[in-house]
Order: sequence, then C-alpha cells, then structure tokens
Amino acid sequence: MSAWLVRRTAQAAVTFVFVTVLLFVLMRLTPGDPLQRIAGDRQLSAAAVEALRQRFGLDQPMARQFADFVSGTLRGDLGVSIEHYPLRVTTLLRSRLPATLLLGGTVLLITFGFGIWLGVIQAVHRGGAVDRWLNRVSLALFATPSFWLGMVLAWVFGIHLRLLPVAQMHNPLLAADAGWVERAGDLLRHLALPALTLSAVTIAVVMRYQRTAMLEVLRLDFVHAARARGLTERRVIWGHAWRNAVFPVVSLFGLRLPILAAGAVFVEQVFNWPGLGSLAAEAVGARDYPVILGCALLVSALVLLGALVADVAYHLLDPRVRRP
Repeated sequence: MSAWLVRRTAQAAVTFVFVTVLLFVLMRLTPGDPLQRIAGDRQLSAAAVEALRQRFGLDQPMARQFADFVSGTLRGDLGVSIEHYPLRVTTLLRSRLPATLLLGGTVLLITFGFGIWLGVIQAVHRGGAVDRWLNRVSLALFATPSFWLGMVLAWVFGIHLRLLPVAQMHNPLLAADAGWVERAGDLLRHLALPALTLSAVTIAVVMRYQRTAMLEVLRLDFVHAARARGLTERRVIWGHAWRNAVFPVVSLFGLRLPILAAGAVFVEQVFNWPGLGSLAAEAVGARDYPVILGCALLVSALVLLGALVADVAYHLLDPRVRRP
C-alpha cells in the first residue's frame, strides 16, 4: 500500500507539472494584449504602458517568464493581478475562496446526500413508477443548462414570489449590529438559489451511478442469503447491499471535489455570487493572465487531489482492489 501510494503521488505530481507548463504556454499564446485594453480604458500613455509591461515581466522571453512564474509559485507567490493592480493573485484567491467553499460544500452535501438516497430508491423500485419518474426528472434537469435554470429559479422565487434574494452573498442593508442568527439566516437565504441550481443539474449523475451499482449488488447471493435469514428489508438494503454498492460513488465524489474550488462560473455569474468562478470569468474577459493561471492551477491541484483521494478510499474500503 505504501509503495503504491508513493507511485500514485509521484504520478499526480508529474501530471501537475505538465498541466502547469501547458497552462502557462496556452495563456501566452492566447491572442490579445491585456495592457492595451487597460491603456484604452484608463487612457494611459505609451510610456506608462511600457512601464507596466516591464512591471509584469511581459517584455521578457517566454522561458524567462516561465522561470519567474515557477520560482514565485514555489514561494507561494502567484504574481500581481493585471486587472486589479496592485492586488496580488493570492490575495484575490483568498478573498473569493470562502464563498466558493461554502457554495461547493453545500452542493456536494445536497448532491451526494440526496443522490445516493434517490439512487437506492430507484434500484429498489426498478422498473416501477417511482424509478421511471425519477429517471425522467433527473435526466431532464441534467440536460438543462445551469445558467438557464438559474435564471428561471431567480425569476420564480426571487422576482415573482419574492421569497428569496437573487444576488450577492449578504444583504447590504442588514443592520451592522444584527445577531449571528439573523446573519446566518440571511446567508442561507442568499445561498439557497445558487445551491439549488447547481445541485439540480448535477444530482442525476450520482443517482445513475448509485442505481447501477445497487442493481448489480442486489443480484448477488449474499443479499438473497440475508433475506433468507429473516432480516428486515431495510437492514438488507442499507446494512448489507448499499455498503457494497457505494464504491463507484466514492470515486465520483473525488472527481466532484473541484467544485469546492471552481464553483460554477455560469451560476456564480447569474446570482452574482462572489466566488472563484466569477473571478475566473472576469479574469478571462480582461485577459488577466496571473489570475487565470492562479484559478486554473488551484482547480487542477484539486482535480488531482480528488482523484488521489478516490483511489486511496477505494483501496481502504474494498479489499478486492488492494495491492501488496
């Protein structure tokens, strides 16, 4: 196990290095000049633009720029944002990360909590009305664009019914001396629509994985033996069958971890949620290379970490895939 873990970690590290090089090169090959855009918006002189070019190192050869980038990254310094100068990229990421972690964590909790339960319900009632109805609804939601669903929910619950806020993370008119209960309630009301939107369009995948795995386990002999011993159906399903059908969902959870860092660009834009997704969208529009690279590297690292966590969990939970 330890030797396998070392090899798997080394593979993840090599992959991360390759992704870093690829992202950096692609950013530099992208058409457009962010400084020209800034010069036009802020009416900067040619000398000021050239000074900024030197400040950001854009006048250096690509190899030198990459060496400076790697050196700074190893020190935990991702550079200075072009669009938000003189703020550093790490400062921007830290300011937006809590909102994305809150949204992503809520979505993961809803998606896997309800997705696993509904997937088991589908498998138990295979071919029945419940199974067919859940299949149709979940697949319809999965095929629905998240930004469109977000706008519909915002119109229904925010504008038409006036039940929930449709933008930002806090009410700017909330009293400064409001108690923590009132502040928590305000936060949950603002979180409801973006979390519901993301959960609705992603829960179908968890349900399908869990349903398929559960159907395979329900046909095995040990399940029939458990029923023959007189165990209750609830104990057979959740105490025996589900414990052996959860492994595919474990790997899926690892692959879904990047939502903790990336959030959802479109959903964050629709609800003006101040997370990393909206920051990345703003950076792409402004060609803010340091911020784009910072967001991309954070997501890449979480993707690799999620895959590694899923593999380790598989080896710990399922003795059939353990290696000496």
